[in-house]
Amino acid sequence: MEQLIDIHEMEIEDVFKALKSSSEGLYEEEIKKRFLSFGPNEIREKRRTPLYIKFLKQFFNFFAILLWIAGGLAFLGEYLSPKEGNLNLGIAIIGVIFINAIFTFYQEYKAEQAAEALKRMLAPEAKVIRGKKELLIPARAVVVGDIMLLSEGDRVPADGRLIEQYELKVNNAPLTGESIPQTRSTEPEKEGLIEAKNIVFSGTTVVSGSGRALVFATGMGTEFGKIAGLTQEIKEEKSPLQKEIAHFIRVISIIAVLLGIVFFFTGWVIVRDFTANFIFAIGIIIANVPEGLLPTVTLTLSIASQRMAKRNALIKSLNSVETLGSTTVICTDKTGTLTQNEMTVTKIFVNNQEMEVTGSGYKPAGVLRYNNKEVSEEEIRAIEPFLKTAFLCNDSELTVKEGKHEIIGDPTDGALLVLSKKVMDTQKVFGKEERIFELPFTSERKMMTTIYNGETTVAYVKGAPESVLSLSRRIRINGSENPLSEDERKRLERVAETFEKDALRTIALAYREVPLKESFTAEEIEQDFVFLGFAGMIDPPRTEVQEAVTKCKRAGIKIILITGDNKLTAEAIARDAGVIGGNPVILEGSDLNKMDRGELKEVLKNQEIIFARTAPKHKMDIVMALKEMGEVVAVTGDGVNDAPALKEADIGIAMGAGTDVAKEASDIILIDDNFKSIVDAVMEGRTVFDNIKKFVTYILTSNIPEIVPFIIFVLFSVPLPLTVIQILAIDLGTDMVPAIALGTEPPEVDVMERPPRPRKERMLNIPTLLRSYGFIGPVEAAAGILGYWVVLMEGGWVRGMDLLPSDPLYIKATTMCLAAIIICQIANGFQCRSMRNSVFKIGFFKNKHIFLGIATEILLILAFAYILFFQNFLGTGPLELKHWLLFVPFAIFIFVAEEIRKGLIRWLRRRKPQTKASVL
Repeated sequence: MEQLIDIHEMEIEDVFKALKSSSEGLYEEEIKKRFLSFGPNEIREKRRTPLYIKFLKQFFNFFAILLWIAGGLAFLGEYLSPKEGNLNLGIAIIGVIFINAIFTFYQEYKAEQAAEALKRMLAPEAKVIRGKKELLIPARAVVVGDIMLLSEGDRVPADGRLIEQYELKVNNAPLTGESIPQTRSTEPEKEGLIEAKNIVFSGTTVVSGSGRALVFATGMGTEFGKIAGLTQEIKEEKSPLQKEIAHFIRVISIIAVLLGIVFFFTGWVIVRDFTANFIFAIGIIIANVPEGLLPTVTLTLSIASQRMAKRNALIKSLNSVETLGSTTVICTDKTGTLTQNEMTVTKIFVNNQEMEVTGSGYKPAGVLRYNNKEVSEEEIRAIEPFLKTAFLCNDSELTVKEGKHEIIGDPTDGALLVLSKKVMDTQKVFGKEERIFELPFTSERKMMTTIYNGETTVAYVKGAPESVLSLSRRIRINGSENPLSEDERKRLERVAETFEKDALRTIALAYREVPLKESFTAEEIEQDFVFLGFAGMIDPPRTEVQEAVTKCKRAGIKIILITGDNKLTAEAIARDAGVIGGNPVILEGSDLNKMDRGELKEVLKNQEIIFARTAPKHKMDIVMALKEMGEVVAVTGDGVNDAPALKEADIGIAMGAGTDVAKEASDIILIDDNFKSIVDAVMEGRTVFDNIKKFVTYILTSNIPEIVPFIIFVLFSVPLPLTVIQILAIDLGTDMVPAIALGTEPPEVDVMERPPRPRKERMLNIPTLLRSYGFIGPVEAAAGILGYWVVLMEGGWVRGMDLLPSDPLYIKATTMCLAAIIICQIANGFQCRSMRNSVFKIGFFKNKHIFLGIATEILLILAFAYILFFQNFLGTGPLELKHWLLFVPFAIFIFVAEEIRKGLIRWLRRRKPQTKASVL
């Protein structure tokens, strides 16, 4: 049975025939057949890589392969020259490979499991009629031909053709992006399927009313499923961080291998034996490769993701943390992200005057203001009929859930209900009347009427301004009912137009007394109204969004608003939120349809842009064009219509209250749907790259003092000052915890004052290399070689004397070299906390983890020197106090010199603008 393309054009009887169903619903045997034929009603996920494959991949990346080779060479060295420490070296290298693999896999697995847990929490159910019985079944069990029962608050489980409806309104925002509730009908239509009012779509929600629909598409056959399928076809690209880490490892590895080869042949030229040269080459390679890099990067990303979780951003992929920090453009939607997703009355026209309503959202707190003054109690009594109508002509309910006010029912009704509760004790003042009849809203009448009986019988009316005004004959002003002249009616129409130009959804309120009867009709009741006034409402911007937008602009990030709403509403919200300030370019989906890619790119060069009335394809086109322009694009979305763009973007950000498809396509899920959380996450992302750069600088610095001993060993025929296993003790021991501590460094004060990191900016750049290899590294190498030489001289060694690896003098000398590097790295660790600012400016004690890292470093070097297990494994021995004190001046020099360097850079940067100004 194929999906019927023209099902919305059919009469209800023909729909039942086409789908081979009936008003009694399907029976068990037919249900089984259809379930086997169509499969479960769920979105089929792209086939995932099995966990064991993901784990095995960690052992065969470029970095791992390099370490496998190094480990193999170490074992070969042990075979060629036994008992020289190569066996321990080989075991240590294999351990590094497993540590890297386990860390990376575990963190990715944890992130994936968090997303899966969120998905399981959202497992839906469906009400259906089967064999004349109403049943509650899992939504995945719904089949074509089922009759769905829909009521207020339900999520529609499958695409269906309405066969009954009672004032049914649905929110199609997950599919179309249009947030205003849509009325439904059962009549055949000639419009397209998406626009048809007799169709309900999977993933959308019922706002009010009830109905029954015959399922004609399930799972991947629904409109929801088709877009999900498109999303799965989009190929995933590597994140900027993945590319950068790969580039960094490749460069460092090539340098390491080339140096190993060069010095192997250097030793060969100066006639050293093969085994010594071989060990030397392995040492050079090991010294240059930062073995602790990957676990440190993974841990840093994991720590950042946990910090972002506290800021309401759930990270699905660790690498997306830094990508967000590289973002140059944020394409955001409006409802719930920039706005509160709580329709609020902000302005009323009543008693012949306009008043401002303070307080936003569903919390009933606020006041009325007129001419910037709070309205008096006497003036409130004068507008009591207006507030009474807002309260009584209403089907919504205000509830409090976990301390948050929520509306059950239509958002427009909710806004009017909250308005009345803000100003009056509604239960006390209006709770004495009893509702006896209701004429629900219809799209033909464009109004709703409720009839209450108290001291008198009164009909309370709300609806579209043109509909209510056309049936009003009088107007209430200052407690008196005056005739409504034609001029006055036109003036009121102009007031309504003014509200609407301010992007306010405008509702007119009226009332009239009616005779008490058992039943009423619209024809006899809805006439001769007494007009009361207008209520203008909007979904207001979140209170914190302006500050967040300002931060984005200062950080050089462009914000583009893409929404399914109309131009007026989009512009008003964007202006209130601070997204636009001048004269923006505002285009609708129809304008985009006429543009080619080149024209779209020209439009996107503008600084302030709004796209209104957009379709899913438009959002996708915008993202692709921005990426082609070299931008790093973040996209927000919550509906299935957003999924392709979320997947295509460099960073997809789904809303916590959004659809499963959007969450599946995204990299980050915002738990609170708040734009501020995006900006906070951008700050964390930038901090991640800064911190990775800090610990990369830190671990690269020790490469020079690790390499220099091997150069001296070859060129000057002296015993090797630092063994390969001792190098690993630095890279995977003493350097690890301080490096991880640098990864936890909080954001620097100017992190959101800088433009985004250019795509071409490298982690391994000239300033980084100069600092590590040209300044701090040589100082540490000098300290290490001096310490080594002092011990040898004290022990009476002379050049040409051979020292065995087990000789106490050699053990003490190499321990001195090892200790010198570690002590100097303590000063380097403090200074790596910021590449630009003094450690005193950023707060010397602000990052407590760095002190834990330094303490670990000190404890480890003491353990290496004095604990027997480490002495045997590393070939180390005890040192005297005078030997420890020898390195302190070097550490102080590094610390002071770095403070001077940073101060000089800041001074030059301050002078640079002045120099330009003087030239001009």
